[in-house]
Amino acid sequence: MPRMLDLVRASALSSHQMMSASRGALHLAPVETLQILVYIAEHNKIYGEQARLTLAGWDEMTAKAIAAEPDTPKEILEYWLQPKNIRPNLFPILLENPTVLVTTLAQLVMTLKGDLLDVMIASPRVRASRQLLQELSGNHFLSGAQSARVQVLIAGKPESDKMEEEAQVASGAEAPPQAVPEPPASQPPASQPPAPQPLGAHGDTPADPESEGAVVAFFKEHAAEIAATPNHPFHPLGGIPDDAPAHAEPKAAAAAASASAKAPQAPPAHKPFAHKLVTPEDEKKGSVLQKIAKLDVKGRIQLAMRGSKEERSILLRDGTKIVALAVLDSPKVSDGEVEKFASQKNVLEAVLRAIPMKRRFAKNYAVVRNLVFNPRTPLDVSLGLMKNLLVADLRNLSGNKEVADTVRKLALRMFKQKSEPGNKG
Repeated sequence: MPRMLDLVRASALSSHQMMSASRGALHLAPVETLQILVYIAEHNKIYGEQARLTLAGWDEMTAKAIAAEPDTPKEILEYWLQPKNIRPNLFPILLENPTVLVTTLAQLVMTLKGDLLDVMIASPRVRASRQLLQELSGNHFLSGAQSARVQVLIAGKPESDKMEEEAQVASGAEAPPQAVPEPPASQPPASQPPAPQPLGAHGDTPADPESEGAVVAFFKEHAAEIAATPNHPFHPLGGIPDDAPAHAEPKAAAAAASASAKAPQAPPAHKPFAHKLVTPEDEKKGSVLQKIAKLDVKGRIQLAMRGSKEERSILLRDGTKIVALAVLDSPKVSDGEVEKFASQKNVLEAVLRAIPMKRRFAKNYAVVRNLVFNPRTPLDVSLGLMKNLLVADLRNLSGNKEVADTVRKLALRMFKQKSEPGNKG
């Protein structure tokens, strides 16, 4: 009896069977189902779009296992490596699969940008291949830091020396990340104990062992990225957060007060702001922003993991990716905060990608729903999460004009499927 894949290739299936095949609904082994889906997506004009949607929403755990298997058919691996089909969670696994040819990766290198370039640079297989490194060095989308790291690897200089040094500094009893003078050697130990204080944390929130361990682990895991961006200044995406005033405002208030003391007349331009700026709450928010602005990357990472809810909400919007991601690794971050993060449009795409990668957040329905409804969420992430939505949310999503057309179409299709008699929403 011929295999189902052979029947699909020979166009020997009925339209009903082809629709089932394009939805991955045939009772076949996962690998054979994927082969059929890839063939339909690549060669069938009628059912190709449905097959592509099914592939984009394929179960991540199963996909990872198949992507890592050397016996996986080439057409599946190569489909997942096409620039339009790349899934960030599968990409690192595919890079290390020996079935994927170096020539395939060399062709891919020139089309990548952003986070995928970081994954490529971090790949042991890429680092061991001079050909791939040379190809990578010619990519016009490389940032300055990425280009420097590639050149170090091509030159054969051990990038690990600097990384280990950074990790050691991070894991020890660190000196403050900002330029704060160290206490004299003769100073009694009693004046030094509050470790979080020089690191930017409030005096009333001392460091706890869980946070300290998380900071050390984060520095070790991300030593390369931290070393590549040591002096990136604080630059919040979308400007100053809505729930915090600009750090210049408290200064403006102080300047206005000083001017009032010296001269009887106050400039009219400051009057509308005077009442708002002098409140203790605003002064506190302004001081938080001033403090963050003074910190380097390492200091902001530590504050993101040890600091307050307000500090996390600001640092999540940091334009430096590694700082924003540190917020999600904080032991103090709550599910309620992440629900809010998942709906924000002025954060890096890397943040929205990272949220569902953490099991704790992926199990939170509100987080998943907010991510899918967020037009800023990358398309492949949204498509992968939609299968978890309830019928009512699918209906609302199908009419949401802010999200991508593909998301709306799939939401409508899934809504109809789940609304059919016998299907549970």
